[in-house]
Amino acid sequence: MATRRIEFDNGRGTVLAGALELPPGTVRGAALFAHCFTCTQQSRGAINISRALSRAGIAALRFDFTGLGGSDGDFGNSGFPSDVEDVVAAARWMAERFDLPLLLIGHSLGGAAVLAAAGRVPGCRAVATIGAPSDVPHVTGQLHGDLAAIQRDGQGPVEIGGRPFRISATFIAETKASDLLPAVEALRMPLLFLHAPRDEIVAIDHARKLFVAAKHPKSFVSLDDADHLMTRETDAHYAADIISAWARRYLPPRLSEAPKDGVLVTSGHGKFGTQVATPSHAFVADEPKRVGGDDLGPTPYDLLLAGLGACTSMTLKLYAERENIPLGDIEVLLRHERDHAEDAGHPVEPDAQIQAIYRSIRLSGEALTGEDRARLLKIADRCPVHKTLTGHLHIHTTVAEEKAGSSG
Repeated sequence: MATRRIEFDNGRGTVLAGALELPPGTVRGAALFAHCFTCTQQSRGAINISRALSRAGIAALRFDFTGLGGSDGDFGNSGFPSDVEDVVAAARWMAERFDLPLLLIGHSLGGAAVLAAAGRVPGCRAVATIGAPSDVPHVTGQLHGDLAAIQRDGQGPVEIGGRPFRISATFIAETKASDLLPAVEALRMPLLFLHAPRDEIVAIDHARKLFVAAKHPKSFVSLDDADHLMTRETDAHYAADIISAWARRYLPPRLSEAPKDGVLVTSGHGKFGTQVATPSHAFVADEPKRVGGDDLGPTPYDLLLAGLGACTSMTLKLYAERENIPLGDIEVLLRHERDHAEDAGHPVEPDAQIQAIYRSIRLSGEALTGEDRARLLKIADRCPVHKTLTGHLHIHTTVAEEKAGSSG
């Protein structure tokens, strides 16, 4: 599992900060996590849930709303409509990175934000909320200060969760004017509401109102004695497990089964990362961070060298056993050089690129003779992959027919 710090523009000239949690293996889905009111991407709930989703194979982006955490902008002037715009911008960033249907997840007011934004996110296939309010004006109860004076003077100080903020009259007006339930009624996608019956910040009745307003398919899961901020890892993992299992129906993995023959390579694992599947194995290939990748797996040239090295070692071992050569361990060190023209030793055409692979073989075995080593090195050039790379290799490319239902 890898965490990558990212930044993106919210479409209004404000740079938002986020953290992308990438699974260690196959990416079977993509999710966007919106944090609770005045929280940040570094809150325990945001971290625990997004990482638990990642372990379940779902790439999860958590980010800071405008003016909070590492994001630019003024929180006190942004208001709930700004949060909704931030969710849409974050979803756009995820859509550009992952060619996968998107799951929106929101915690507390972040839950209200994803419900309000979902209808504007083309790639959204399902929405899950945790402790979400059914009406946005509910959050004004968390603003401890002279709201009347703020509305009169245009701005003023408040305390939210014991922390000082300055908010504007616009912030209060936009919060009070936000009507969430009609947006929920209008959604035509799967909805999951998770709520703790003893939530002291957002009462359980909010979950009832959301559930009644929602159209099927809809689901409700009780979080038992979890606190509103989901600070206990066990609660976060439980919520993530439930969301992951529920979302599997609506975010089916692109690769439903391994190929019967050959190798199947599929995109959708970050900017460059690809899922590589054989009939019995699966792993991720990627590019290093210095070129924009996530470094979650070997590069394509790493795999090329690995194929030659593995085949060399296997061929030597097989030959030594057959010829009763006392060969011990084998080490094959390989390096690829893209432009080998200077060392080619013969004229080359202009703009031609000559590539080379340098292979160093270390053979151990106390009883090995010089003659044995010479025979083994000659055999190394006869390994099947070596012959393939140095022979006349033709690659035939065709356009495969699109699978039924793959466009959705």
